[in-house]
Amino acid sequence: MTHLFRFKQSSLIISAVFMAYLSGCATTTQDSVSGVKRTQLLLLPESQVTTMSTQAYTQTLQEAEKKKTLNANKTQLDRVRKISNRLIVQVGVFRPDATQWKWEVNVEHNDELNAYCMPGGKIMVYTGLMDKLKATDDELAAVIGHEIAHALREHGRERMSQAYVQQFGLQALGAVLSSSTGAVVGNASMQAASMGSQLFFALPNGREQEREADKIGLELAARAGYNPDAAVTLWQKMEAQAGSTPPEFLSTHPASSSRIAELRALAPKVRPLYNAAKTGK
Repeated sequence: MTHLFRFKQSSLIISAVFMAYLSGCATTTQDSVSGVKRTQLLLLPESQVTTMSTQAYTQTLQEAEKKKTLNANKTQLDRVRKISNRLIVQVGVFRPDATQWKWEVNVEHNDELNAYCMPGGKIMVYTGLMDKLKATDDELAAVIGHEIAHALREHGRERMSQAYVQQFGLQALGAVLSSSTGAVVGNASMQAASMGSQLFFALPNGREQEREADKIGLELAARAGYNPDAAVTLWQKMEAQAGSTPPEFLSTHPASSSRIAELRALAPKVRPLYNAAKTGK
């Protein structure tokens, strides 16, 4: 009887993984001027990843509140929220469902040159970008747009899906998938789910994901009326600050000359969007 139960349980897990694999190859955003349309492997359910990320974001807010570093400067908070809200208005161009996300924008007093947008639209900007980098509004829009692009493309979900298979095996992935559809598979699903938020922060974006975020982020900023040339000056400032050690924001993929060259090449393509936004057309 025990062997039969285990066989049925294993079959359920394998079926969940197989069905997820069949439906997991898709592109998360609509084609646009930036030309990003790569097919992605997205095995984990979007709702599962959003729940994990929201929990992690809430924990981050609570920790920052305890340290009194959350939204400590109202002027900076208002500035970041104003820029972010202009960008958020444009997300429907890339995926209409993102207009319904529960967007949230906060600022943490932290000297790191960093920002992120978690799955589902949870944005955090560190004050180091303003205090140390002296970023202009256009340059902040480039950073935040880049991070929003990661969320729109669900790069976190893509990385987590890959990691569950590579690091924890198909059984852990199957446990999460089965759990999300109501099947009972024991403690494995809880153990796997609890690692989701850790994976978001621990797993770096890949080179192609960074390139996609650069492209969509630049277009997003242009559509919101922010100068696309600011992305180039932003990365140049980042490199100047870095010295021999890249800042956290660029720790995996420093702003190389090729990256800046790609941004320069794309800027003319999105400049009409910027001009139209500035003139109100």
